[in-house]
Amino acid sequence: MSSLRTPRPWLMLAVGGGSQAAAALLISAPAYLIPLLHTERGLTLAEAGLIATAPNVGVLLTLILWGAATDRWGERVILVTGLAVAVAGAIASAAAASTDDYVVLALAFALCGIGGAATSATSGRVVIGWFPAERRGLAMGLRQTSLPLGMAAGALIVPALSSGGDLAAPLIASGAVVAVAALASALFIVNPSRPARALDTEGRPANPYRGDATLARIHLVSALLVVPQYALATFGLVWLIADQQWDPLAAGIVVALAQLLGAGGRVAIGVLSDRLGSRLRPLRWVALAGIPLLLLTAVAGELRWAPAVAVFYILASCVSVADNGLAFTAVAEIAGAHWSGRALGAQNTGQYIASAIVAPAVGALIAVTGYSAAFALIALAPALAIPLVPRDSG
Repeated sequence: MSSLRTPRPWLMLAVGGGSQAAAALLISAPAYLIPLLHTERGLTLAEAGLIATAPNVGVLLTLILWGAATDRWGERVILVTGLAVAVAGAIASAAAASTDDYVVLALAFALCGIGGAATSATSGRVVIGWFPAERRGLAMGLRQTSLPLGMAAGALIVPALSSGGDLAAPLIASGAVVAVAALASALFIVNPSRPARALDTEGRPANPYRGDATLARIHLVSALLVVPQYALATFGLVWLIADQQWDPLAAGIVVALAQLLGAGGRVAIGVLSDRLGSRLRPLRWVALAGIPLLLLTAVAGELRWAPAVAVFYILASCVSVADNGLAFTAVAEIAGAHWSGRALGAQNTGQYIASAIVAPAVGALIAVTGYSAAFALIALAPALAIPLVPRDSG
């Protein structure tokens, strides 16, 4: 067994990122079951949507707890434990899917989210721990693509397997993928070494949040930058079809292209941060770039100039996701090996809370002002984030 678990950085990245992608596949599966719950099971869209949000509730409630557990017991055991809990949730969900007890189904979905949440801090810490500082931006940029890749896999797998009205089949398949990820993690993940625990001037274990607002500021910046990210992703397709009168296929192609290029943008900005030796300067540049691109997207939409709409929507979408890997890496590096689990949990918790607010808030804003004005007003979020980005010596 020890020979299998040789600490090769790229192997750690592949297994850790693959684990997060597998968890994302399972956590996103209920959302892709909404049409079946609505049309085949007779639930209202509101009821089906409420059930489908259960995994996200599980994630939100346990991110910091999993991070704290990782700080204490290490990456490998917590990653495997979390994935095992997610597999149990998938099995329970498949069993509940054959009944009409939707409360039990929602609780089983929540268990999937609880287990899947463990992959966030653990896989991030594995990457940070095994890659040197000059390659962490690249590695974390690659790792950050695991979430959209997992969700994209869910978009392909879940509707295909549930087309006959079977809720259980896609849940079993998703659970099987998570089980493979758990086995791979048990076989190959090696905990990075940790330096001795630093002490403060009073001899207590150093707390990176005590007397320093740097991490809190990064958390707030990331929450603000979630606003354009989720607004463009959530309302982009309906904007192009309903407001811009685009053909649904053309609109879908543009939105998909924006997501794919956005994944590449995460990697590119990570490489840039490695070259600069700084995560925070590129983070500020991302916030700065978001403002004109959102305004140009709004203007193009108001003028209904299709080529400009496509170009600026794609560019704005790419920039809106470019901060994720930068902030995640910066938080882990600043928090240190003994606090990064909790810090990364807090980082993602803030983003989850912000994203939960974005959909109803921006939807209401669009209803009042229209799409173009709403996109222009959303540019206030990165504008507010710019002065909050901490400065470093890089």
